Amino acid sequence: MLENSVGARAGSFGDYEQLGEDVLIERCKAGDTAAFDEIVRRFEKRVFNYALRVTGNYNDACDVAQEAFIRAFHSIQTFRGDAKFATWIYRIVTNVYLDERKKLKSHPTTSLDDTIELDENSVTRQIEDSTPSPDEIVQTKERMRILQRAINALPDYQRIIITLYHVEHRSYEEIAEILKLPIGTVKSRLNRARLAIAEMLESEPELFG
Repeated sequence: MLENSVGARAGSFGDYEQLGEDVLIERCKAGDTAAFDEIVRRFEKRVFNYALRVTGNYNDACDVAQEAFIRAFHSIQTFRGDAKFATWIYRIVTNVYLDERKKLKSHPTTSLDDTIELDENSVTRQIEDSTPSPDEIVQTKERMRILQRAINALPDYQRIIITLYHVEHRSYEEIAEILKLPIGTVKSRLNRARLAIAEMLESEPELFG
């Protein structure tokens, strides 16, 4: 999917697969495109899955993921290593998505500055039963479909923060790095997003009682 986004892959991956992330990044900074190809290989699944969650659309996710890697390739010199590379690339994906949303101007944003105190477990992670019955499988799929639809209906920043925490399992600290926000703001925005989802799911008491 992303193989051609930053140039053709050259040579064998054997040597590059053995290299640590820091070494690969330094080689990228020195102009080694094959090293960047290896970074793409390691991160493309995570980047695409995150893009898919926030866009809610396969084609849009492809475009966002590809643009994110192109931006990463052209700005790799600015990566200082103060944060994890994964945090840096997630920030780029987020910025690409928000830039595209601004262009479309089809989904107004909402101020989330008000702090709302909610229990940490007000919206819980979905946990699969190790031995589900056929009915439970169907119900779980339907629950996840409705939950994802609710997430897709959120304003951009709420959708991003819910996805980062509940789907990508990023910590408060890492989300703060990705979004360049204080941790307190991250927590209050996450709680606001949880409340919004809980309100949307009230119409499905049989699935989210």
